[in-house]
Amino acid sequence: MKTRRQLCLWTLLLLGGGGAAWAAAPFQPTDESLRQYACPDWFRDAKLGIWAVWGPESVPMQGDWYARKLYLNDEKGREGQSIGQSRHNKWHLEHYGHPATNGFKDIIPLWRAEKWNPDALMALYQKAGAKYFCMIAMHHDNFDCWNSKFNRWNSITMGPRRDIAGEWQQAATKNGLRFGMTEHLAASWWFYGATKGADKTGPLAGVPYDGNDPKFADLYWSGNDKTDFHYYGTNVPPAFKQTWFDRIKDMIDRYHPDLLYSDSPLPYPDEVGRQLLAHYYNDNAQRHGGKNEAVYNCKQEAQGRWVRDLERGVMEGIHPEPWQTDTCVGGWYYDEKVLERHGYKTPAQVIHMLCDIVSKNGNLLLNFPPRPDGTLDEDELKILDAMAAWINVNGEAIYGTRPWKVFGEGPTKLGKGRHGGLNDTGNYKPSDIRFTLRQGSGQAHQGGTLYAIALGWPEDGQLVVKSLALAAGKISDVALLGHAGKLDWQQTAEGLVVKLPAQKPCDLAFAFKITAVDLQPVPVIYDGSLTPRADGRFVLPAAEATLHGDTPKYEHTATKDHIGCWAKANDFVSWNIKLTKPGTYAVEVTCSCAAPGSAFTVEAGGQTLTGKSVSTGSWETYRTDNLGTLKLDHPGTITLAVKPKADPKWKVIGLKAVTLKPIE
Repeated sequence: MKTRRQLCLWTLLLLGGGGAAWAAAPFQPTDESLRQYACPDWFRDAKLGIWAVWGPESVPMQGDWYARKLYLNDEKGREGQSIGQSRHNKWHLEHYGHPATNGFKDIIPLWRAEKWNPDALMALYQKAGAKYFCMIAMHHDNFDCWNSKFNRWNSITMGPRRDIAGEWQQAATKNGLRFGMTEHLAASWWFYGATKGADKTGPLAGVPYDGNDPKFADLYWSGNDKTDFHYYGTNVPPAFKQTWFDRIKDMIDRYHPDLLYSDSPLPYPDEVGRQLLAHYYNDNAQRHGGKNEAVYNCKQEAQGRWVRDLERGVMEGIHPEPWQTDTCVGGWYYDEKVLERHGYKTPAQVIHMLCDIVSKNGNLLLNFPPRPDGTLDEDELKILDAMAAWINVNGEAIYGTRPWKVFGEGPTKLGKGRHGGLNDTGNYKPSDIRFTLRQGSGQAHQGGTLYAIALGWPEDGQLVVKSLALAAGKISDVALLGHAGKLDWQQTAEGLVVKLPAQKPCDLAFAFKITAVDLQPVPVIYDGSLTPRADGRFVLPAAEATLHGDTPKYEHTATKDHIGCWAKANDFVSWNIKLTKPGTYAVEVTCSCAAPGSAFTVEAGGQTLTGKSVSTGSWETYRTDNLGTLKLDHPGTITLAVKPKADPKWKVIGLKAVTLKPIE
């Protein structure tokens, strides 16, 4: 119970009081004090948030960083080399004029949000499984999507002329979602340095861009034309650091968000960063009877002070502290080029990513970028629908769970991501399994329920969970979420073997509910080799392939189950098979082809067969052809590869499976 004097001191502090008030506040602006932070249960239970990266940079529908890249007439690569005119600069010149006169300031009035319905969108997010929602308060573009006290460039006075943050918050509360705000202000000093230049060639060479005009210094800043400034650099003027503090504090005091995210490490910790963070925690604690329920995310090791965020990345294993992945279904801001280049993440990728992250003690914050008018496109809506269908069946294996003693098993290994951690998605197979735990009255698994989530449906109708072999302890029951009947299962020395029902209960991933007491996972060494089925056949499905190169992608939807997007003739796919005895096999290839046919080879055991796909009319229609026979004389692990044949020119196919049938 707080005394009246303590509450008064808290209030004094929150209103801007001095050092005397800090002594009475639960959190003080020191690392030692901030380490008393404990991540609230609401966040640990929520697991899934949806983010709307939306603002005036959405207007051109050309993707992220438009407010900077429109000024890059001579863009620099990662190594400082010139890579020429940015596509954003070219687009801007063609559609809006030259940045000497028509810069980002002229884009802002074009953002009108004329079809934005936050209540309808929030209902979709809630149905898709989100337990919290985040909106961009201000991006690097220095535009505040809220009723800002310190910045005239805001959504009340310009553009939509609406309190975007306030309306998002009301919609989130109405639909039972926690509300978060993300701030990206610290990068804007460096970001707008590009506005201080001029074209080096052409009819307006040497004419300064509009960022040099003092009338717009409150948008583009001034003095930020130095080359030694860095993205999240601390070598910025003290006045800018104070501006960051004032703006973010004003936002906290107006909206009191449940979650606050900085797209950076904690900004300016030695000057104002720790003060801001302590203020945020104290404000939240005051509003919750002395208990802090706030979540602060930033891109820095937490060490008990906040919840670490990984952009487009995941942890390698179970992390002792809660953490979060922030990523997006496509580009960060709405980008018409996304579907032309690579498309959105598939529903399977989204669900597999969620299962992997949750198994490692993390949360997923997933961005669905709205169009400038505030609507989502049809592909985004389809992903949300697929998420809703899956979470309706499997939600109990996700929400309120905690990691088990191992996060999972299986052959898929993720590569290193650009922003730390591993890549957020992978080509997962049915043998990739992720574990979650719903704790009971005891510790670990004792008194609780274990879930084993298979990231695919085995083609042979049998799931083997190697971590739950006999040595793990006795299992008393196994059920499949969404399936009403009993399962045929047994524990063997090789693993928990489950015979799958004829009908899938859902798509994308499958959660098995396991009842036992104090299971201890069996160490698993997985070499990825496929073994023959009972009839001697090797069935090599697309889901189990190893992909070589950057173009082949495993695509799995209600109508597709194949390796597609295979654009380069040097890229190929392969499987390892475990041959127990010599034999001769008939080779069948199942694929689809909407385009004219394309030649390919199947190679194994030093032998090569050549095939050619023919048009099946669509990517969803498959055809099986016999290519001939392979004589495999040497038992052991053999690699079978499918490669494009360079002549004639390679065309994409949808490779569903390769089957080897033994010939007596």
